[in-house]
Amino acid sequence: MKQIALAVLAFLLAAPAVSACEGRLVDSKFVLHTPLCVPKEPKRIAVIDPTFSLGMSLELGLPVVAAPLFKMSDPVLKARAQEKSIIDLGSYLEPSIEMLIGAKPDLIIGSGLADAYYPMLSQIAPTLLYNARDWRDIFSTIADATGQGARKTDFFAPYDARVASIRARMPNTRVSVLRITSWDFQVYTDGPDAYAPFEVLQDAGVRRSAYETVTDDTGLKRPDWEALSNLDGDVLLYIIGGGNNSDTSGRHEEVTGNPLWKMLPAVKAGRVYRVDAGTWMEFSGLASANRVLDDIERYILKTQ
Repeated sequence: MKQIALAVLAFLLAAPAVSACEGRLVDSKFVLHTPLCVPKEPKRIAVIDPTFSLGMSLELGLPVVAAPLFKMSDPVLKARAQEKSIIDLGSYLEPSIEMLIGAKPDLIIGSGLADAYYPMLSQIAPTLLYNARDWRDIFSTIADATGQGARKTDFFAPYDARVASIRARMPNTRVSVLRITSWDFQVYTDGPDAYAPFEVLQDAGVRRSAYETVTDDTGLKRPDWEALSNLDGDVLLYIIGGGNNSDTSGRHEEVTGNPLWKMLPAVKAGRVYRVDAGTWMEFSGLASANRVLDDIERYILKTQ
């Protein structure tokens, strides 16, 4: 967004001020810059992150017209966006403001990571930036702000029923999960600040190793080679590729060929499985949650 100030200055200066809300007034602890006036029935929504905002808006049936689609790791979600002829805003790190203006949104939705650009975005259209961390709270926030709040229970009922069924069948098995990037190892923890797919593991009753389980707000650990021995679960799920080239750079082979990797209990037992980076690292809503449940059934339940 570095070179956009002059390009949009005239537009920003021409934008009318809103003195009274004639739509829906949003005043939620999960939304920045409240109270916020949004259209009662938005007709053209632009989202500025390619994960929660995009996936959940599409699941809610909202009229999304623009989103950053460049280098998305989730081909399923990207295909859905392309099928709907959603305008590609480019990279989510630096979406095209010119394209955003051209999309003529009447509502912009995104995460709090875009807060530095809020003054500019809010001149284009009312801008809802959520700061919720729990994925269900994000879904609820978007639904409530767009008039879909009454349908939330209906959306989650099948997921909740499936989770209950899986939890009832969950064995006393410890599961480790590791992300392998081009530069390090990452362990997303099981704790109060767990990232969305790991919240799904919690919902399903999956038990993680002691190293991966925390009671504080530590959401991520970065073990070195020696610390990998702490991943002593009976089953090991690992994520590689996606937003980095660790699946094609030789890093994959480097890790799986290392003696320290081969000493992990799950690897020695032949219970190590690669899971999809798009699902786990670009988690975007109920569709992603159900694909995580697919992995639980495939690799934890069916391999007992």
